[in-house]
Amino acid sequence: MPDESATTREFLNKLREATDHELWERLTDVTERLFRLRVRMASSQLDDPSRIRKYRKAIARIKTELRRREPAV
Repeated sequence: MPDESATTREFLNKLREATDHELWERLTDVTERLFRLRVRMASSQLDDPSRIRKYRKAIARIKTELRRREPAV
């Protein structure tokens, strides 16, 4: 996970407990980290390419939680 969570379940629980503002901050942070990982991958300095997938999934999970909180129309 992009943070100190050991499992996906812990990460999801943290997302559910976070405020909307905290989720937006986390989304910005994870997006910036993903960009840095992609730059490192392009310059062949990335040790573990699977981290990119983990960050993409984290972004999707954060966006899903934000979307879930939107009022239904």
